[in-house]
Amino acid sequence: MTTFVVVGGDAAGMSAASKAKREDSDLEVVVFEKGQWVSYGACGLPYYIKGEIQSLEDLVSVTPEEFREERDIDLRTGHEIVAIDPDENTVTAEHDGSKTVQSYDQLLIATGSESVVPPIDGTALEGVHTLGSMSDGKELREYVARARDGGTLQQPDRGPACRYLEDCAGPVGIVGGGYIGVEMAEALAANGFEVNLFQRGDRVLKGFSDATSDAVADHLREQDVVVHLGADVQTLSGDERVEAVVTDDEQIDVEMVLLGTGVRPRTALAEDAGIELGETGAIETDSYRETSVPDVYAAGDCAESTHVVTGEPAYVPLALTANRHGRAIGQTVTGRPTEGGKIAGTAAVKAFDIEAARTGMLDHEEARAAGFDPVSETVTAKSRAGYYPEGGTVTITLIADRETGRVLGASLVSEYGEGAVHRSHAIVGALTEAATVSDLENYDLAYAPPFNTTWDPVLVAAKVLSGKLR
Repeated sequence: MTTFVVVGGDAAGMSAASKAKREDSDLEVVVFEKGQWVSYGACGLPYYIKGEIQSLEDLVSVTPEEFREERDIDLRTGHEIVAIDPDENTVTAEHDGSKTVQSYDQLLIATGSESVVPPIDGTALEGVHTLGSMSDGKELREYVARARDGGTLQQPDRGPACRYLEDCAGPVGIVGGGYIGVEMAEALAANGFEVNLFQRGDRVLKGFSDATSDAVADHLREQDVVVHLGADVQTLSGDERVEAVVTDDEQIDVEMVLLGTGVRPRTALAEDAGIELGETGAIETDSYRETSVPDVYAAGDCAESTHVVTGEPAYVPLALTANRHGRAIGQTVTGRPTEGGKIAGTAAVKAFDIEAARTGMLDHEEARAAGFDPVSETVTAKSRAGYYPEGGTVTITLIADRETGRVLGASLVSEYGEGAVHRSHAIVGALTEAATVSDLENYDLAYAPPFNTTWDPVLVAAKVLSGKLR
């Protein structure tokens, strides 16, 4: 019997395992997951911590029991793969102090990513958290619950949730102004915490346009989040528990700190097996997600992808990419070679009452390094017909290549529910087809007063930028 082994039980791993088993019911599929959770939506953790999602189990798409009993997948939770031997086609797993060697015919490495802990003093103090796993989310939700209960719900080994029990929903610090930082600022502020957001650069959401980043930062301030831009955190100070965030020019007292300084691919297992990494630092693969070692594949947050605009390797760890590439591998290992597909780096974020999206290539320096001559335009247009009783505006920054007119990327921001995120999908289509701004200007987008204007904001942005290119 042919055996397909998967290392990692989240999006890429379980998508590949499930698809492979559906394609070939006789295939033996073995999945090793070092934790107890599989197939879960980590992107939902900020909303669980906020309290909008009541149960951690609600974030689980398919339970371990369902994988085992309904999908006939040999899922082994609590098993950590500690070695891959490509010469012998085996993996070695550790479980409860013992080791097991499992042979494979095809292998998928889907080890995901891990939170980056910045090289500053104090990150090991009590009260300093990351948000990279379900257990992290559970711990933060418990912190919020203890604080809201006045600090009376104490854990024996940790003591009170905060120093001042009479003011337990006191100041907290978030280091990093990316997706996690912005989403967690909302989650904590909504629970009564005084939130200080520290961003080393001059704007939050660095991968978005200036207009989008400024709109988000301004709205955070409107919600009483203190946004510290240009704040280079030097130290997290305290004795046993964190007490303050110290930057290069100020010290802010806090009860808790969340580190939201990004993620990096987990590649140690692949490196030890002699599997090549790419220029991004993630595992290098071909278009079918096969690594430098035959019959060994990689997908998800540990692997590179190919960018649709540049055709070059990129590392953009996102859920859809992991699911799509995992599914493609499941087809490939069962005899139907399927390419994983390129990425545009499309992402969205909600910050209280506004929403933002980005896709493609936005940074002008990166665009020039890729051989383009970027030109951009920012427009603000109504989200719905002017006479319609509801609605707001959408601000779009659209970027194109001056010589060819090719669309390179876009960043959009609007009031929540006014369509910035869904409108970004039209830009994704243009990027995928290498369309020009003139092509985009002529897209036949739907119109009805409750949804948009006759000229959708995307078309308005394309018209304005097209005129600039003429």
